[in-house]
Amino acid sequence: MKSLPSRQLSLRILLFIIVVSVTVYFLPRSAENHYTFEEGRPWSYALLTAPFDIPIHLDSVSAMRVKDSIDANFEPVFTRDVTAEKTIISDYTTRLNSATDLNITPAQRNQIIKEIRKVYENGIVDRDTYTKIHSGKLPAVRFIHDNVAISIPTANYLSAFRAYEHLDSVLKDREVRQAISATKLSQTLHPNILIDSVTSRRLLDEAYQKAMAPVGVIQQGERIIDKGDIVTSRLATVLRTYEEIANERGKGTISQHYYPVAGQILYMLILYGSLYAYLYIFRRDYFDDDRTVIFIVSLIGLFTLFAFAMQATFSTGYYITPFTVVPILILIFLDSRTAYFGHLILVLICAINSSFALEFIFLQFIAGVVAIDSLKDLSRRSQLIRTAALIFLAYTLCYAAMEVMQAGSLARTEGRVFGCFAINAILISFSYVLMFLLERVYGFTSRVTLVELSDINNPLLRELSEECPGTFNHSMAVSNLASAAASRIGANVQLVRTGALYHDIGKIKNPAFYTENQHGVNPHDALDPIQSARIVTGHVNEGLALAEKAKLPKMIRKFISEHHGAGKARYFYTTYCNAHPDEEVDPASFSYPGPNPQSKETSLLMMADSIEAASRSMTDHSPEAISNLVNKIIDAQIAEGLHNESPISFRDVSAIKEVFAQRLRTMYHSRISYPELKKPAAPISGQS
Repeated sequence: MKSLPSRQLSLRILLFIIVVSVTVYFLPRSAENHYTFEEGRPWSYALLTAPFDIPIHLDSVSAMRVKDSIDANFEPVFTRDVTAEKTIISDYTTRLNSATDLNITPAQRNQIIKEIRKVYENGIVDRDTYTKIHSGKLPAVRFIHDNVAISIPTANYLSAFRAYEHLDSVLKDREVRQAISATKLSQTLHPNILIDSVTSRRLLDEAYQKAMAPVGVIQQGERIIDKGDIVTSRLATVLRTYEEIANERGKGTISQHYYPVAGQILYMLILYGSLYAYLYIFRRDYFDDDRTVIFIVSLIGLFTLFAFAMQATFSTGYYITPFTVVPILILIFLDSRTAYFGHLILVLICAINSSFALEFIFLQFIAGVVAIDSLKDLSRRSQLIRTAALIFLAYTLCYAAMEVMQAGSLARTEGRVFGCFAINAILISFSYVLMFLLERVYGFTSRVTLVELSDINNPLLRELSEECPGTFNHSMAVSNLASAAASRIGANVQLVRTGALYHDIGKIKNPAFYTENQHGVNPHDALDPIQSARIVTGHVNEGLALAEKAKLPKMIRKFISEHHGAGKARYFYTTYCNAHPDEEVDPASFSYPGPNPQSKETSLLMMADSIEAASRSMTDHSPEAISNLVNKIIDAQIAEGLHNESPISFRDVSAIKEVFAQRLRTMYHSRISYPELKKPAAPISGQS
């Protein structure tokens, strides 16, 4: 294997460093968790013993129950605002005495003030506090006097509104009621019993701390949990306490800050290094292509970040994330083996952030296998819908299998998980949109695009059929011949079929100069061989110009440029040499621009193109003659070195010869001749 140029090698190293660095940087990490576990599930780690004394606190359920009890029975601390009380009464007394238009006696004035004082002595509270009192949630409150808490019943407390209603009912004289209304007593009444929120919060926290005090201790060296033990609520609380203490003790140490990150970097180096090794060893053609390497690495890297974001946003983010989109896209543009390996790398990268890595790897691996196996060739949207349904089924069965294996029944299955699987299956359909986006970004051509291009109603093919019907029929025949051989040797059948349809589109410019389109008149008769050769070989460049204008994919344009390679227009070359036997002929004047075929598919096209054209001039269509023609043309091309740059093998060539000969024998098989009737047929009864 030849080594990469320094520029390409530098690009791959830089890409490797960037994707590893970005992945590690955005990798969610928590310094507070050493173990991942879930209540009710088996402990998946080895025996854990206490490295230090661990206090045993109440489990979450018990703690919540105790907390609710404290909240229900807690008496908040209130204070009496005597200053505000005196100020309110004094201000209202002044207002009442200064009002001259009131029709009340001094005794009635004193009665009003007396009743207001009684109300304030009983206490006025804010509306929310009164609501709690009225509903029975606050039967008593506390007052702090000389650092001693005194509990006071709240039965006599009123809100400002209720206090006004009370005064209105107590003061029954019509003149008195008119007086308190005119002096706006309702706006004067304000609470004098106020909650002391700071003291109440302090006392409530103290009650929490006292109630949540450890109920026991696990001594150093004592067993905490062993592998396979069910994580109960009590054990979960102990484990969380252990991790909190361990983190507190580990703060400030080198290992706490640097070792985990170093491990993550090493982990990513191994995985992405494995990806590079696979491409270098098994798919060197992909590794040598900048576009393909960038596509694979960036697709895995960007989707990893997307998965991290989903997991950070939703508690079931990994269940929603459509991991199978990556292998589907790699399969569409590359091959199934690379899709399998790329999916495995993606799953192992994301497993580092999964709470249950084994379950995650199992689910995603099976889903990836189903996606790749069910979508070998994507040519219709319906195939993607079927694949999404199969992936949903795979997720469901795998999840059920894990639950039964771990819990012994399906009782603990969560319906929302199946909903997440359904969302996952729906999101897979977006890969169809991503496919067209990636085609534009990376210049790939999918099978779907090839199928669309092979439609004979395509404008360029329609023009070819109208302007060059003979060339169009030739292209159709070559397409069928080459695609049959491609299927035999494992080449890209759809690519060959589509490329063959477009390989001669350059003949649209001068259709009459090609034998298959002529009708008794040959314009080459008026030209010398050099001129004729220039016109004939020019259909390659003219075809490329039309392809560029029609924005045909690069891989289709290769069929146009490589289907003759750097070979010669043999007829005109031979004619010129025979006419000028003493002249040293320059082959360049009769040669096609090339290049020679660079792939199995374009090599197939060159062979099929020459053989199909030559077979039309045959008079003897016997099996022996057809086999001789096929062998002669292909062997001549190989001897001329036209296929030296193609990865096609001798075994492939033998299979191609066999397929070509078989197809041509089928095309030119002899038919029986129908005998002619020697006597006139008898007239049918009833006819004359």
